[in-house]
Amino acid sequence: MKILHTADVHLCDYEDERWKSLEHIIDIGKSENIDLFVISGDLFDEDVKSEVLRSKIRGLFSNNEFITVIIPGNHDSKSFSEDLYFGEEVVILTDLNKPYEYNDVCVWGFPFEPISGEEFFRKIKSISSKLDTAKTNILLFHGELVDTFYSPSDFGDEGEVRYMPAKLSYFKNLGFDYILSGHFHSKFDLYEFEDNKYFVYPGSPVSITKKETGQRKVNLFEIGNAPSEYLLDTPHFIELQIKINPFEKMNPIEHIKEELQKVHPQAKVILKVTGYINSKLIGITEKELANQLKDALNDKVIERHFEVRDISRILEDELFKSFLKKLQEKNYSQEKKNELIDLTIKAMMEVVK
Repeated sequence: MKILHTADVHLCDYEDERWKSLEHIIDIGKSENIDLFVISGDLFDEDVKSEVLRSKIRGLFSNNEFITVIIPGNHDSKSFSEDLYFGEEVVILTDLNKPYEYNDVCVWGFPFEPISGEEFFRKIKSISSKLDTAKTNILLFHGELVDTFYSPSDFGDEGEVRYMPAKLSYFKNLGFDYILSGHFHSKFDLYEFEDNKYFVYPGSPVSITKKETGQRKVNLFEIGNAPSEYLLDTPHFIELQIKINPFEKMNPIEHIKEELQKVHPQAKVILKVTGYINSKLIGITEKELANQLKDALNDKVIERHFEVRDISRILEDELFKSFLKKLQEKNYSQEKKNELIDLTIKAMMEVVK
């Protein structure tokens, strides 16, 4: 039995990049012949979006060969009343005491509530006696794992508020085999809270904020195996840092263009260009380089930071030349030599005018 798990899609508008990302995930479910598609909260960015998009989303969740199971998150906690229709093969879990059973798997849903960690633990412990240990028990959870360090930005634009905090120890010895979670945006994150029992955040399937960098992922696994990450071809931010070498004779712009050609087609690049140039060697001033960079950037670059400095005066200084000659005679690794050159350049910046 195969399960595809995501969370935090934060749908806003029909056929925008988030909508298309959900379509892409459903296509993966079809091609991978999954049995269950799990969305662990925050399918919608806010409750009003569910009202606008519900009639459209029925098409995505109908006529599939798999069941879609959804729990509400903190952003769409009021979007899933029992009388609403989301599609032919959709199961909405809003009551912790009413699981969904599929063959030898029992799926329990704990939708978001504004409760403390202690209250959360009390509630999940209260249902542990109801678990059929002959089956695989899965808990869907939308909240914050507090065992490890996360910054507020890892959960999107949530601020400093705690959202149904939980600890890994809460899930031990209760009978759950998988905790399929949502709310943590930044990346795919996996923990083994008992032998062969797993807690997993898939991360947001499309970057919601600039803190969510790197190619996005979902969780695709077979029952009995550990959750595993599956790369998505969806929009995402990346931080690309390019350091200019002042000893290179070529125009740095060509190097930057080459690096930009390598990024994923769906990437939105936050570009940071650092390092040094020797304007006398390449025949380009700081200002000219900055202008050339601006003209050379493609539409993948959504933010740029230019921190390059011309150090031609340092490189032409006799003291620096003497240092460089002696350094090349040393049997250091190239990494060590580069480190020493960088330190020397920074030191001489303070004195060479």
